[in-house]
Amino acid sequence: MGKKREKTKKSRESCIQIHNIDDEFETEVFPNGEEPNEKVSGTISPNQETDDEYFETPAVEEDEKKCVIEMTRRKEKALIEFRCRVEDAILGNYLLRKPRNNGNVVPLSPKESANEIEQLKEITLWGVPIMPSKRHEGTDIVLAKFLRAKDYKVHEALEMLRNTLKWRKEFKADEILDENLGPDIEKLAYINSIDKEGRPLYYQIYGAFKDRQMCRKIVSSQENCEMFIRRRVQYMEKSIKELKFESGGVNSIVQIIDLKNSQGPVTKELRSLYRKSWMLFQNHYPELIHRTIVINVPLWYYVSHVLSSRLKNQRRNSMLSTLRKLVFARPGKAPETLLKFISPENLPVEYGGLQRENDPEFSPDDKASELRVRANTSDRIQIPAPEVGVTIIWDLTVVGCEVGYKEEFVPDDEGSYNVLLQKDKEKKAGESFRNSFYISEPGKIVITIDNYMLKRKKVLYRYKTRPTVPMYVFLKK
Repeated sequence: MGKKREKTKKSRESCIQIHNIDDEFETEVFPNGEEPNEKVSGTISPNQETDDEYFETPAVEEDEKKCVIEMTRRKEKALIEFRCRVEDAILGNYLLRKPRNNGNVVPLSPKESANEIEQLKEITLWGVPIMPSKRHEGTDIVLAKFLRAKDYKVHEALEMLRNTLKWRKEFKADEILDENLGPDIEKLAYINSIDKEGRPLYYQIYGAFKDRQMCRKIVSSQENCEMFIRRRVQYMEKSIKELKFESGGVNSIVQIIDLKNSQGPVTKELRSLYRKSWMLFQNHYPELIHRTIVINVPLWYYVSHVLSSRLKNQRRNSMLSTLRKLVFARPGKAPETLLKFISPENLPVEYGGLQRENDPEFSPDDKASELRVRANTSDRIQIPAPEVGVTIIWDLTVVGCEVGYKEEFVPDDEGSYNVLLQKDKEKKAGESFRNSFYISEPGKIVITIDNYMLKRKKVLYRYKTRPTVPMYVFLKK
């Protein structure tokens, strides 16, 4: 007994040391994709007139600082306690099995118990060791996710961790990446690029459910229903594979749900499947979704979500952390909303970005420039072309409403003629387009944007040159 107490004491001492963790999950709701107003500072300039409310500001700021310090200490204390509880649960061989009321577990032989403890010491979650005394920098990050999900209640966080590890073992989640679950999932979900902070983007396409045959196939048997859940889990695991559980690393993903052409889950069975997968992610993937952006939201979905959320919030306050990470964008606002979080080079063209699949011309390293066209005015993008024998290629997307659009080549020689490349009365908002032109004499490409609206528009563009051998050279040969 003395050795066991000494061992437990050492484990507690070893788990007292903690790493610094960025509390990055304080997110906010952006209704309709609109960002909140900037916060107004409470400081006063020397020449500013003061009144009673300004004299209260320093006291309020001091109280806020005290609250922040107190909350930070509470979180640190909870993490230290959680580390100790996890370490004790591993060394006591009850991490995956609840102890009885007297604190004991089902009796095992010394050899069996020792073998199980050795296995528990090596257990990992998302590639990160769970045992705190191993001192892996990702351990604190993973454990903190369970704490945040349970509002830093250590007992509930430990229970959640235990249930997650048991579920992963039964579900064989660690082996799911190697499974071939069929091609149909590509129509429903895919992983593509990163957001501005480097988080992986996980897209879910609900419009695919317009295919009634696919819907019937998914719910046609218990086996197909289980396959659907495993596909959802597989893509979540693929997204997590892109994360780095380390100090200053990216350890959460951004989920984008596209409701375009969606009529909603059309059967009771399909609704049940989506509810089951959503609960599964909430229970076993805590704080791994940094933000959920729901785009092309029909009115029926928005209304039903608001009503159901209010009812749930009255029952469970834990739903608030999930709601704070939701961003909604109605049809027509999707590109504008997504570009607030994703750079145009990493946003697919179908959502108003500049990224094309298997693009031989541009890569995410080719950064876009920005032009802001004032209301009811015209502006120009000028691409210099001083060198002949090259082809200039350009990408462009308009954020906002429709605009007038014209492309032309203007030669430097005043005796030469301008070449009209493209002219449209209207270019749709969020429509990305590309063009190219072979330069046979020095000049420039001039792109004219006409903004007819009473609101400023943003145009994102990029271009590059490519050496080109004219076709007539090949014809001569």
